[in-house]
Amino acid sequence: MRTGRRIHCVLLPVLVLATSNPVWAAVRHEDSLAWTGLGAKGSLPWGIVVLLTLLTLIPALLLCMTPFVRLLVIFHFLRQALGTQTTPTNQTLIGLALILTWFLMQPVGTAIYQQAIVPYEEGKIGPLEALDRGSDPVRHFMLRYAREKDLALFVELAHEPTPASADALPMRIVAPAYIISELKAGFQIGAALFLPFLVIDMVVAAITTSVGMLQLPPVVISTPLKILLFVMVDGWNLLIGSIVKSFY
Repeated sequence: MRTGRRIHCVLLPVLVLATSNPVWAAVRHEDSLAWTGLGAKGSLPWGIVVLLTLLTLIPALLLCMTPFVRLLVIFHFLRQALGTQTTPTNQTLIGLALILTWFLMQPVGTAIYQQAIVPYEEGKIGPLEALDRGSDPVRHFMLRYAREKDLALFVELAHEPTPASADALPMRIVAPAYIISELKAGFQIGAALFLPFLVIDMVVAAITTSVGMLQLPPVVISTPLKILLFVMVDGWNLLIGSIVKSFY
């Protein structure tokens, strides 16, 4: 029993990301829930099905409920602006985005541990209550960066009454509003990154055309210049610092 509780505590920070209203509406009752040892009347096969289903949702949850999308969009725009089509590689950019996501979400993970995992380990609350408590820090994090316009859009689409405060919004409204807001922020920062490199491309193209260097593509000359500029201004330090500070 103790080993099962430890396994549940390891999975709990991941599973709390899945506590949106549509997902858990069908598993609110203890008799119908069938985790592996979580319910007094649970059955092992159904519990395995539930856990495997949640594990398949982890990539989508990582995209939708963390800063991962904004980071990856910005890195993609940066690579396109520099003109280095495959450098850094996709694996490198995804790894950097994951590390920064972990760095930014660490306070949220600490809050989940204190509010949900510790009481569950002590046997003060059940697994469903632990999941509910653990989802609150994630929802509050998303509310900080979701635009009011996007929240209002999904409140209207869901035909929900307008709440007195944003804290009363359910996860099914907060999550899609957050991902749209993050996409907008990523595109805004990416467009700002493009501007200085676009100026270099235009200047190089104008110079090569005026001197008659039509056989040599302008990108061959502008790409080293853009990389040199990015290195001289310590671009990675400035970019990562600005992104992380935008979340504080």
